[in-house]
Amino acid sequence: MFNSLTRQLEEFQPVHPGIPGVPGKEPEARVYSCGPTVYNYPHIGNMRAYVFADILGRTLSFKGYKLTHVINITDVGHLTDDADDGEDKMEKMARTAAKSIWDIAQHYTQAYWEDIKALNIRQPARWTIATEYVPQMIAFAEKIADKHCYELDSGLYFDVSTVADYGRLARAQTEDGEGRIEAVEGKRNAADFAIWRKTPRGEKRQMEWDSPWGKGAPGWHLECSVMSSEVLGFPFDIHTGGIDHREIHHPNEIAQNQAFCCGDKASGGLDLPANSGARVWMHNNFLVERSGKMSKSSGEFLRLQLLIDKGYHPLAYRMMCLQAHYRSELEFSWEGLGAALTRLKRMLIAIGQLKDRAGEGAVQAGPRFAPFLERFDASVSDDLNTAIALTVFEEVLALKKVDPAEKLAVLAEMDGVLGLGVLALEREDLRIKPKGIDIGQSEIEVVLEARKAARANKDFARSDALRDELATNGVDVMDGDPLGWEWKLA
Repeated sequence: MFNSLTRQLEEFQPVHPGIPGVPGKEPEARVYSCGPTVYNYPHIGNMRAYVFADILGRTLSFKGYKLTHVINITDVGHLTDDADDGEDKMEKMARTAAKSIWDIAQHYTQAYWEDIKALNIRQPARWTIATEYVPQMIAFAEKIADKHCYELDSGLYFDVSTVADYGRLARAQTEDGEGRIEAVEGKRNAADFAIWRKTPRGEKRQMEWDSPWGKGAPGWHLECSVMSSEVLGFPFDIHTGGIDHREIHHPNEIAQNQAFCCGDKASGGLDLPANSGARVWMHNNFLVERSGKMSKSSGEFLRLQLLIDKGYHPLAYRMMCLQAHYRSELEFSWEGLGAALTRLKRMLIAIGQLKDRAGEGAVQAGPRFAPFLERFDASVSDDLNTAIALTVFEEVLALKKVDPAEKLAVLAEMDGVLGLGVLALEREDLRIKPKGIDIGQSEIEVVLEARKAARANKDFARSDALRDELATNGVDVMDGDPLGWEWKLA
C-alpha cells in the first residue's frame, strides 16, 4: 500500500496480527474513513473516496483479515472553508433552507446512504455520528489543552509548534506556515487551528454544548481524532480520505493524535507509527470534470441521481472508478461513463450465457483457474490495482471449454473484491428509464414484437412507423447492435 505519510509503498503489517488460520483469532485490519459533512448532497467526486475505501476493505477481507471499518458522519463543526475559516456548513444550510439543523443532517445523511447502497458499497462496521461523541471530544481536548492549546475569544486553539514534524503529511511547510489558512487575531502560528469554537456573545447556535472554554461546538479536525480513537483505538491500521484532506485536515488530525498519544515534542516525530494515530494514511485522487460541475458552490453539481436521471446505472460509475488507479486523477465525461456501461453490459451478457449452461449447486474452481486467481490476487495486492484486476476478470470470462459452474465460482470470488455485483444482476437491470420518459419497459417490448412481425412480413413502412413511435418516446432501437441490446432509452 502507498502510505501518504512516507510517500512510499509499504507491506501491510496489522496492528492486531492475531493467529492466521485459527477461527476467531484472524488477523484484524482496522480502518477509518473520513465521511461526509451532511449539509448537501454528495457529488460523484465525493463518492469516489467511498468506492476506493470499499475496494480497500474488500481486498483486506479477500486477503483473510477481519475488517473493522468505520466511516463518520460530520453533522457539526465543519466550516465553509476547509482551512478553518468561515461559518459552520450545517448552520449555514439550516438557515438558508429555513429548517432545523437536525432535519438537514437527517435528510442528507439518508441521501448519502442511498448513494452508498446504489454503488454497492458495503456497510462499515460502524457509522460514527459526530454529535454523539461531543462529551468524548471535550475530554480529549481537556487532556491536551495544557501543553498544546491556548484560548482566544473565539475558541480554544491548537499550537502546531508543540508537536514534531507538523505538516509532514502535506509536504507543505514554509517559514510563513500554511498559506491557505486565514489569519485570526491572536493566533501564535498561521497554521494553528481551533479545536473548540465558542458561540459568539449574543448569539445562539442550533448545535452548541457547555465546555470548560464556554458554550460552543467542536472543531472539525477534533471530531475525527476522537471518533477514530474511541472506536478503533490508537494506533489503528489505515486512515483513508480524499487527497484534499492530505493538505490540512489530516495534518491537523495527526497533530492532535501526537499530542494525545505522545505528550510533547520530546516524544518524537512521526517516525514512530503510533504517533500519527494510524500506521498508514491513504488518499484517493480527484475526479476531474472540465465544466466545473464538481463543486457544490455553484448550486448545480454532478450527483449520482443526475446520472440515474440520464439513464445510466450507478454501477457504471463504479466501473469507471475501477478502471483507473485510485491515486491517479480520473476525468469524468458522459462518453467515458457510456463506455463503462457498455463494458458492464458485455460482462452481463457473458455471465447470463454462463448461468444458462451451469448446473445447480456450489462448485469449487479447478487447477486451471489457479494462475488467474494468483494474478488477480497480485494485482489487488499491488496497491489496489483494480484496472489490472478487471482485465484478469475478463480473461476468465472469455475462457473457452471450461466448466461454466467453475468459471462462475471464480468470477464470484473476484467480484467479491471488485464489488460490481454482476452475478446478481440481469441485463434488464441496466435499463434505467431517464427522467421525463413515461413509456414503460413492457410497452416497449410489445411495440418491438409488433415491429419484428412487420419486418418478418417485409412491411417496412409499418416497421419504420413503429420505430418512429418509439423514438418519440425516447427509445432508440438498435438494429444490429453487436451487444444484442435491442433498445435503449435516450
